[in-house]
Amino acid sequence: MNKNVIRSVTIVSLFFCILWLVGLGLAVGEYYAGKPDKIPVKTNVEKQVKKKEGLHIVALGDSLTRGTGDETGKGYIGVLMDEIKEKSKQDVQLTNLGISGQRSDSLKQQIQQTEVKRQLQTADMILVTMGGNDLFRGGQALLEFETEDIADIEKKFLENMNFIFQQIRASNPKANVFFIGLYNPFIDLEQGKEMSQVVRHWNYQSAELSASFPNIVFVPTFDLFELKVNDYLYTDKFHPNTKGYRLIAERVASLLTW
Repeated sequence: MNKNVIRSVTIVSLFFCILWLVGLGLAVGEYYAGKPDKIPVKTNVEKQVKKKEGLHIVALGDSLTRGTGDETGKGYIGVLMDEIKEKSKQDVQLTNLGISGQRSDSLKQQIQQTEVKRQLQTADMILVTMGGNDLFRGGQALLEFETEDIADIEKKFLENMNFIFQQIRASNPKANVFFIGLYNPFIDLEQGKEMSQVVRHWNYQSAELSASFPNIVFVPTFDLFELKVNDYLYTDKFHPNTKGYRLIAERVASLLTW
């Protein structure tokens, strides 16, 4: 048998061998495709989910958000953060956007800033102090005490806060928002009782507004300062001192769920 014949036989044999292997592969594939229970499946596979590291708190508001009057420099937010770290065993990141002297009309503008919206979007908790400068105006409200004027101020404040809450919810529909109510730093002064009536009504309206939004909680503070107001005020007789801020922090902490 010459070499050409041998080469031809070899080529033909290889062709049929390859054809057989291809056919076998297709047959096996069709068999398992029709019977998925025969396909080996890995069990007890753990999915790795990347967890968010720590909690992000965003604080909005006025000098109470900045902690003015607290000699330790913590303010109610610092005390609250310590409490959260201890109870949750998580790291806590704070973005403090408070501005001393800020009123609701200014916060209304601030809340529309791109960077503020970005911070709100990543927040797990949002804290708000607002209204003291709107109502008291550095004590001027006592000097010019007119119920009708204060009613107009309250109406405008509620309109501003309604807009602010809408913006917060548009940026972050889920984060819990804690809106800190007002106390009356002028209880012991002349017209202090009249101002207390104003503050209580102000707080009532603020609580009603808060309740109209999902996950916005009004935090009352009036009762904390009512009986011993001077024990909890800084030397300016307006801002809380260290003890006063601790009272506020403890009130907020009591509303948290773990």
